[in-house]
Amino acid sequence: MITDSRRVHFTDKKINGPLSNENLSNHLMVRVSAKEQIFKSVNFRYTFFDTCYFRKCVFDECNFTGCRFVGSNLTGTSFLGCTFDYATFERTIIDPHVLDDCCPGHDNLKEKFARTLRMNFQQLGDAVSANLAIRVELDATESKLRKSWASNESYYRSHYRGIDRVVGFFRYIEFKLLDIVWGNGENLFKLLRATVFFIFAITINDAIVRHNPIDLRSYYLAAIAAPQIFLGTLSPPQYQNGFLTGVQVVRLVFFGFFMSIIIKRFNRR
Repeated sequence: MITDSRRVHFTDKKINGPLSNENLSNHLMVRVSAKEQIFKSVNFRYTFFDTCYFRKCVFDECNFTGCRFVGSNLTGTSFLGCTFDYATFERTIIDPHVLDDCCPGHDNLKEKFARTLRMNFQQLGDAVSANLAIRVELDATESKLRKSWASNESYYRSHYRGIDRVVGFFRYIEFKLLDIVWGNGENLFKLLRATVFFIFAITINDAIVRHNPIDLRSYYLAAIAAPQIFLGTLSPPQYQNGFLTGVQVVRLVFFGFFMSIIIKRFNRR
């Protein structure tokens, strides 16, 4: 059975004064504007903001649950203790500090909130804000995966039972391993650190296989040869083909990770 949603339409309106404890839920606001106004405890639940303009406004403890912002400009606008559960953003100019002050409390909602802002900032070409949103999104994802198998909270224990809890554990381990290796695609330093660690492991192995492990000079010679072995420019006959193949596979994987990070960084710009 289909009924009317009773959505109220505001088109080409200007708000000329502060609003407090108003109910503006389930509205469609098209080209609505306001400048340097204060909105206190206003209920905007499930309201659609289309090409709206709010400049240097203050939204204090307002409820934006289920709201959608499309093509809007919120330059200089601040949000204090607002609720953004299930809110989405598209091509909307908004201060990234909203990620510091107004993230939803639940990890799954926080993850979705950060993701929609990340995609929004990417649409605008704002690489700095997109990187900030990605960090928040990854933190929320890690917390959600960890709680999926370790937390005693009723939400996770009702949604992750039996085999799902085991799967959650392995997904968390996978997430942490990828985070250590390359920050889940967002940290070039971690990838370089993992590369240095792998070359160090080759150094120790080379000192044992081709040199005298109790002679310090062996480690010096191995340290010189290890980068060449890693890059494939040196293939000592003392090594089995399986070992050299494994090194080559790791090198290709690390190179793929490196190119992925670089391409994503340039794409955001």
